[in-house]
Amino acid sequence: MRRVGDAGVTTRRLAPVAGVLLILVVMWLGFRGSLPQLARDFEDCVELVQASFPSNDEFGSLMTGCNVRFAGRRKPDGGYIYYDFMQDRRFDIAGPNPTAEERNQIDRAYLGYLDVQRREAISAELATRQNERLRADMERGRQPVGPPMVLAPANSPSAAAKRLVDRSKTPRCQDDSLSCRWAKLSAVVKNAFASSKAKP
Repeated sequence: MRRVGDAGVTTRRLAPVAGVLLILVVMWLGFRGSLPQLARDFEDCVELVQASFPSNDEFGSLMTGCNVRFAGRRKPDGGYIYYDFMQDRRFDIAGPNPTAEERNQIDRAYLGYLDVQRREAISAELATRQNERLRADMERGRQPVGPPMVLAPANSPSAAAKRLVDRSKTPRCQDDSLSCRWAKLSAVVKNAFASSKAKP
């Protein structure tokens, strides 16, 4: 049988060992839940999560934590890149998260992106309207047209003008002689004077 005094010595020897074990268990549980807190960027966070062999539920929540903490992704040649899904565009950033100035630059780029989108939408709307107008014009052009218009002179030539024209006719010349040419020239001159006198 053991004495009561020996039990106190054994308890004193086991107490520090139990305390160290308790501290190790608490540290293991504490660090296991905060592994992403030790990471310096997203890639480190993922490595720490995968090294801890969590269950499926824990893995999803730990990966969500990594995504929330780190917006940027490490580039192979150094530095980080940030993907803005609203613009479907990537931006180079200095660290694992954009600085305030980098965030302002991304926001300015987004405003420019929205402006371009607005202009393209307006241009597309104008092009659609113009196409509709052209189609309507073409449809109107295909419709049957009424009977053709007859154009008649407003004033009929007077009898005196008809007589002047009849007198001015030159006799037909068969040869190309000087007399024939002279007759043609004089007829043209007479017609010119007659038409200027006929107009009051």
